[in-house]
Amino acid sequence: MSDILPFLKSIISVAGLSGYEGPVANLIEQRWTPLVDEISRSRLGSIHGLKKGTPTKSSIKSDKSLRPSVLIATHMDAIGLMVVRIVDGFLYVTDIGGVDPRVLPGTPVMVHATKSGEELYGVIVMPPANLLPEGEGLNAMPLKYLMVDTGLTPSEVSKRVHIGDRVAFNTEPVEMSGGCVSGHTLDNRASVAALTICLEELQAKSHVWDVWALASVQEEITYAGAFTSAYQLRPTIAVAMDVTFGKGTGSTDYSAFPIGKGVTLGIGPSMHPFLHKRFKEVAEKAEIPVSDEAMPGASYTDADAMQLTAEGIPTMVVSIPQRYMHTPVELVALKDIQRAGRLLAEFIASLEADFIEKVVWE
Repeated sequence: MSDILPFLKSIISVAGLSGYEGPVANLIEQRWTPLVDEISRSRLGSIHGLKKGTPTKSSIKSDKSLRPSVLIATHMDAIGLMVVRIVDGFLYVTDIGGVDPRVLPGTPVMVHATKSGEELYGVIVMPPANLLPEGEGLNAMPLKYLMVDTGLTPSEVSKRVHIGDRVAFNTEPVEMSGGCVSGHTLDNRASVAALTICLEELQAKSHVWDVWALASVQEEITYAGAFTSAYQLRPTIAVAMDVTFGKGTGSTDYSAFPIGKGVTLGIGPSMHPFLHKRFKEVAEKAEIPVSDEAMPGASYTDADAMQLTAEGIPTMVVSIPQRYMHTPVELVALKDIQRAGRLLAEFIASLEADFIEKVVWE
């Protein structure tokens, strides 16, 4: 199995906020091109990589569009910030996706200045408590009071930055002890890395079904990439690969899972029970540790969109445990990424030509 760490570090070192995924999309497309038979982008910018199946004699059909296909969806977009106001050279921002303002003060960021075409280094700062309304400086600072300082004079800022410019986290990826990696945007580029491992594994595996590898856009805000790509590609079944909450200090309930102990299999209304059963069987046979993850309502992944596309697509969610969700220092175990990629490949290889005919809701 190849070392995925250099690729993972490269894709969590660039921007690609929801709606502006271009920088990371280019890296993913470059890596996937030799691993698939066809690659393209949707009208919204999602990456579609097709690895064709090799049907058995009994399942060969003249029209390739009739061959069954599985869509593996990983979203490549990231949370971040957007400039909404400029005062005396300081940039006031709002969030793109769910950003936790408690962790922002002191965070290094990159301002994508569209007016000048520059990338400006900045840091998120907060005003002294005595300059805030009474009581506002005693607890976590609300986002509306935080600012980005670029070090430029007000006149220089006015020449380079304008309202609507994006601001991305600029923390460097760090290899941690215990086989972990930390950095921004591991949600969900850890899953992009896992899908890349899956495609590498499939180079040496026979699989009857066509495989669509999807790096979707805008999952953090609208699920737009999942909705539109699932509608365009019309897969037979779909799998959303994402991250879930990893156990940390104080996280003891059912909604968090230990880092480095395997991936999770979603159970809930967005996931088809028959697909869950097959994933469980494949994981057991391949000796890949998995945990069941209860998702009693929405899964808050691309699965929620794909399941409802067209006449409905049987869908599954597989997740990698991650600590510090939606912060600049998210943390995952590399072995869980490797396991997720291998599990996807083993699942795809297990799909018989008539698998969909066996699928029932029970």
